[in-house]
Amino acid sequence: MKGYNKWSYSPYKPLINDGAKIYISRVAPNEKSVHFEWLSDDTSFNVFYKKRNDADFVLYKTTSECECDITNLEPDTDYEFKLISDKNFSPVRLFRTGKVVGTVVNYLHPDDTVYAFSGRYLCSPSFVKHPDGYLLSSMDVFAVHHPQNLTLIFRSDDEGKTWHYVSELMPCFWAKLFIHKNELYAMACSTEYGDLLIGNSTDGGKTFTTPTTLLRGSNGKAGNDGVHKNPQPPVIYNGRLYQTLEWGSWDNKDYCHAAIVASIDENADLLDAENWHFTPPKTFNPDDVPELNLPKCSMTIEGTLVISPEGKLLNVLRFAGDGHAICYEVDVDDPDAPLKYHSLLNFPAHLSKFTIKYDNKSGYYYSVATKIHDKTTPWARNLLSLLKSKNLTDWETVKDIYDYTDCDPKYTGFQYVDYEFNGDDIIFVCRTALNKPNDYHNSNYQTFDVIKNFRSL
Repeated sequence: MKGYNKWSYSPYKPLINDGAKIYISRVAPNEKSVHFEWLSDDTSFNVFYKKRNDADFVLYKTTSECECDITNLEPDTDYEFKLISDKNFSPVRLFRTGKVVGTVVNYLHPDDTVYAFSGRYLCSPSFVKHPDGYLLSSMDVFAVHHPQNLTLIFRSDDEGKTWHYVSELMPCFWAKLFIHKNELYAMACSTEYGDLLIGNSTDGGKTFTTPTTLLRGSNGKAGNDGVHKNPQPPVIYNGRLYQTLEWGSWDNKDYCHAAIVASIDENADLLDAENWHFTPPKTFNPDDVPELNLPKCSMTIEGTLVISPEGKLLNVLRFAGDGHAICYEVDVDDPDAPLKYHSLLNFPAHLSKFTIKYDNKSGYYYSVATKIHDKTTPWARNLLSLLKSKNLTDWETVKDIYDYTDCDPKYTGFQYVDYEFNGDDIIFVCRTALNKPNDYHNSNYQTFDVIKNFRSL
C-alpha cells in the first residue's frame, strides 16, 4: 500500500472496512421510486431490494449499468437494497420513499451507517456554477460525537435536472466551493473546530490538490476551541478577497464564538498561507445592543459578507437576538485590524445560517432563508422564504418557497441554503429534513430547486 497525500478520493474508505468493493455513490428516493448509482469495475450487477422489515431480499433486475431505478414502490415506506456481482458486493443501504421538494441531489437514511466514520446526516450544502456551465454541489456528513470529516461532491450538466457523483474530500467539514480566476476552490475545516484548509481543482472537482493549512484548530470534540465556519461565498472588494469564519466552540461558556474575517490580495496565490490575513477574533459585547439584554455568550456565528449601501464591508452574523442579525464592520484599509460593531439589523430569519447577496440588476439585497413565523418556536425551520431589502434594514417577504408550517417543526427543516443568481432565476441547494429524518436539524436530504423570474415576483 502506497502513501497518499491528496485531498480527494473516489471514494474514501477506512483502511479496515467491511470488504464491500461496490460503492453506492448516490441515493435519490422519491414518492414511489428510488434512483441510485455506484462505482465498480465489474460488468454485471444483480440489484436486490426489500421492505425493511421483510425477511428476504428480492432480485429486481440484472444490469450492466452503474445506475438503477427501482419503481412502483409504496410511498412513505422504508426499504433496503444491495448489489452483488460475480466477484463483489455492496453494503446494504437504506432509503425511505416520500414526497420531496425540488430535485434530490443526495440522500442518507438516518439509520444508514455507511458513513459512520464521519457522521450520519447530510449537512453544509455548498453550491457553485462553474464557468464551463455545469453545477457543483457539496455536502458534509455529520453527527454529534462523530469525527465529522467527510464531504461529498456532485455535479449536474443539465441545470440541476440530474446529478451525479464526482468525488469526496477527506478530511473536510463546513466546506464552501467557489470560483476564483476561473478556477474551482474549496475552503473548509478539517473537522469541527479543526484546522482551516483550502485547496483547488482544475478538473471540475474530480481531484483536488493537497490542501493548504491556513489556521490550526484544536478539534472541539472535547470542548476545546478551534475554527468554525459555514459555506459562505467570498466577496471581492477593493482588490481583496474576503471570507468569514469564527473561533471558539459550543462548549465555550465565556464567549461561545468570536467573529473573524480572512482576506487576501485577489491576485495572490490563494494556496500560499502567508498571503492570508485574519482579523483578531471579536467576541460579542452585550453593551453593543443593550436593548436586547443578552449574555456575553450569544452565538455570533455563520457570518455573511455584504457591501452596505454606504459602501462599507459588513460581516452580518446570526446570533441569539431573536429576529435580529448583528453587523460588524471590516476595516478595508487594514486587513489585520479588529472588527468593529456597526449596527443591529431587524432580520426575520436568523436562527439558522443565511446568506445575503446584492443583485446589481434590481438594486435589492436578497436572501433565501428560514423565516421565523411563530415567536414561540423561533428555532423552527419549516418555512423557507425569499426575502429582499433595498437598504439591508427593512426586509420584506417576496415569496414563501416551502411552507410546511402545518407539519411538526421538530421533524421538518429547510435550512442553510446556498444559492446563485442565474439570469432571471435563483438556483439553490438546501439542507432538507423530510420523511422521517432523525429531526429537523439532522437532515436526510440535500435538494436543488429554482426560483423562476425572482425579480418579477
